[in-house]
Amino acid sequence: MVLALLTALGLGYLSGSLPWGLWLGRAMRGVDVRTLGSKNLGATNVYRSLGPAVGVPVLLLDIAKGALPTWLVPGMAACAAFPGGLEWCRLSVAAAAVLGKGVATSAGVLLALSPVAFAATLLVFVATVAITRYISLGSMLGAVTLATTLGVISPGGWTSPTFVFGALLALAVIVRHKDNIVRLARGEERRFSFKRSAA
Repeated sequence: MVLALLTALGLGYLSGSLPWGLWLGRAMRGVDVRTLGSKNLGATNVYRSLGPAVGVPVLLLDIAKGALPTWLVPGMAACAAFPGGLEWCRLSVAAAAVLGKGVATSAGVLLALSPVAFAATLLVFVATVAITRYISLGSMLGAVTLATTLGVISPGGWTSPTFVFGALLALAVIVRHKDNIVRLARGEERRFSFKRSAA
């Protein structure tokens, strides 16, 4: 049981911590993205600072670092004795990956946990960004959609561990965007553009 816990949590966190924005920025542009724009390693800052040739691969890799461990680790022999069974193992790996880093990683976790909830969340995110061009607002509304969808479609409904995880994940996304909420209220939030930032 201890081995199962350490394996699941360790591999989830390790995967979620992989700094693809840093690595690809250095490999493809010879720069440290932590010195550019918002100084964040996430795909949004990489895209704005270094363009789509770097930003899109970072986005896909950040999604993968959440999805792959959530899909694969629960099937490992070392995790067979995980307390609570497969669902709790999957959710624990997902939580550890999200703690590793970021909204895109959370999207990857959601894709692995529930493709239906992922599709609904993605639809709301894309529609919100297309209409408002605010990535932050799209992320927060997508997070609310995530929790609501999981509550509706999960076998255990609103009391299932999967819904509780989704609700906590949504709350974490909103809390992480507290500074963006302030900027949105002041009308100072930066809008997304497909053009690379002049900076």
